[in-house]
Amino acid sequence: MRFATYKAEGDTFYGAVTDAGAIALSPDFPQWPGLFDVVAQGGLDALVQAARGRPVTHDQITYEMVLPDARRILCVGVNFPDRNAEYKDGSAQPRFMSLFPRFASGFTGHDRPLIRPPESHALDYEGEVAIVIGKAGRRIAAKDAYDHIAAVTICNEGTIRDWVRHAKFNVTQGKNWDRSGAMGPWLVPFTDPAQLDGACIKTRVNGELRQDDRLARMIFPIREQIAYISTFMALQPGDIIVTGTPTGAGARFEPPRYLVPGDVVEVEVNGIGTLRNTVADEVS
Repeated sequence: MRFATYKAEGDTFYGAVTDAGAIALSPDFPQWPGLFDVVAQGGLDALVQAARGRPVTHDQITYEMVLPDARRILCVGVNFPDRNAEYKDGSAQPRFMSLFPRFASGFTGHDRPLIRPPESHALDYEGEVAIVIGKAGRRIAAKDAYDHIAAVTICNEGTIRDWVRHAKFNVTQGKNWDRSGAMGPWLVPFTDPAQLDGACIKTRVNGELRQDDRLARMIFPIREQIAYISTFMALQPGDIIVTGTPTGAGARFEPPRYLVPGDVVEVEVNGIGTLRNTVADEVS
């Protein structure tokens, strides 16, 4: 089953998404104002039960960032073998994972435009899998890590490339432009390790395949990500970990192939779906 945050008839809802439309569930659960609250309170199973056998409420919807109230989003950088080689700096594979924060305001929803700001036209794409924590934990053992995942989704971790070099040690500026990335279309409850262990990421720009790799090739697998991150911070339900992008982003071409208005970017992950976005310039 798939759960999304969306707008319809002038209001915002969360609910189950089917091929025919959306089943609004938020009116049934006033104790959970948003999908973040559902996850934080362990309510996904209740949504599954409530959606069964229900008719579609809305056949025309506008997707929002799937967890617009997410409080903590951590991203793992340079997490595929070929990504490290793309930097052409002669460095060995990293011993520890690179991490940086993103904020919910930097993401839009499925079928919405990624926004290119006037300050820079170096808007790039990064197709990734994101996991949503459902069970709190500190110093989680890697073997137990999957027990702490509530759901999975897709991320286009859009980046303003020349702004990730504005400071010596961080990339935060280039990673947090409003609506420069996307997350969704929906959450898929995590029920089987094969949802991650067998997953592939494919990113297409205007139909051209740019990224194509398997999560099994990650330098730091998702189990290790959860173990490492939970060493220095207690993970909480609703936390999001964006797990890393394969080689093939636009910055790595010669010359770079950045996104321009009118482009269509699709990130496909088997077992989850396809996150699709257009590109538009920011309107003042």
